[in-house]
Amino acid sequence: MSHSISRRAALMAGAALPLAAGLGLPRAAHAQPSGSDGLELPTHRVFMLGDIKVTDLLAGSRIVPDPHSIFGLNVDDETFAQVSEAHFIPADAARFFFNPVMIEAGGDVILVDTGTDAAGITAALEAAGKAPSDITHVVLTHMHGDHIGGLMTESGEKTFANAAHHAGRVEFDYWAGQENDAFEAKMRPLEGELTFLSEGDTVGPLTTMEAFGHTPGHLVFTAQGGDHALLLMGDLANHPVWSVGQPGWHVSFDVDKEMAVKTRRRVLSMAAEERMAVMGYHMPFPGLGFVAAEGEGFRWVPHSYQLMM
Repeated sequence: MSHSISRRAALMAGAALPLAAGLGLPRAAHAQPSGSDGLELPTHRVFMLGDIKVTDLLAGSRIVPDPHSIFGLNVDDETFAQVSEAHFIPADAARFFFNPVMIEAGGDVILVDTGTDAAGITAALEAAGKAPSDITHVVLTHMHGDHIGGLMTESGEKTFANAAHHAGRVEFDYWAGQENDAFEAKMRPLEGELTFLSEGDTVGPLTTMEAFGHTPGHLVFTAQGGDHALLLMGDLANHPVWSVGQPGWHVSFDVDKEMAVKTRRRVLSMAAEERMAVMGYHMPFPGLGFVAAEGEGFRWVPHSYQLMM
């Protein structure tokens, strides 16, 4: 979808990128146009979690109008505008990011979520020095189209032909009964080869945690590397201000909004108490930060050099 953006909004979107962008990275990321507005963003960022190599991949980015139609459905326009202004972001537009994550450990190359299409995730992988054929495991947090879109090429072939595919059973069964076009095109062809995950299951260094609400079978994953723990939170929280900062706000994409609120509070409380690094699929690229309890919600703290010490 094409949306215009003012120079002021473009500068604001660029400023929203965490200062972590250039820190702790073994090699520089190449820039590419990401979105119809022409703003150039990096393709990937790398950091180490002990001996685990974690690469955040920017599979796409776009400007979305009227974010109050998505976030804060249970608050009025004035409240939404006040919270937005207090955090120096516009209330009438938002930049969305799509951040699959590649985990390399013990010979495994694990891709968590796949972006909106095969072209986007392939380009991001190639910029990071990988081909789709290098992926050994694909793991899905859930089955919304912007997470499963890269599973199949436009010709209907598997993008990650050498990979084992993993997803939640509860999630699969839900979408299998929805007559959803994206599910039928991207997931249904993989049905016979899926390995289903539930609470406590592992894929390489990743441990599965059930975090239902955004979708009926939404999963998050944790990993421990050295002295640091990492939470891959998928769509548990989709914005640093309107979701992490306001966990009680309803989100249009959440299938069960009250359950999503309870799950957000539970999992973000865990991350804050354990001082975990957090990777968010829709957080401003590179999507890595921390959460701290603040008032009735949480504060998003972008990564700077915490994992370099």
